[in-house]
Amino acid sequence: MANALLDVPGTVKKGEVFTVKLVLSHIMETGYRRDISGKAIPRNIVRWFTCSYGGAEVFRAEFTQAVAANPFIAFTTIATASGPMRFAWEDDEGVKYAEEIDLTVTG
Repeated sequence: MANALLDVPGTVKKGEVFTVKLVLSHIMETGYRRDISGKAIPRNIVRWFTCSYGGAEVFRAEFTQAVAANPFIAFTTIATASGPMRFAWEDDEGVKYAEEIDLTVTG
């Protein structure tokens, strides 16, 4: 199941700074809303997100209830070598998600 919409270049030159963009598919329930019967809807947000490239963490974010549903994340990193980029995140219910792509570095 696709849990993120990724925008990562497939090929970059060695030493090039490139941008990673993604949208995490998650409703991000804050815990402040109530259902139709008045019962509080439990909080369920993405608590943390990480990106590792070639086995090293290059980006980390922690979220609070102020973040919107389906959050957009963008960051830059430097192309060092061809290899996998792994994106992982977990929500309040303990559900873990992950996506992985292979990055090709030329030059």
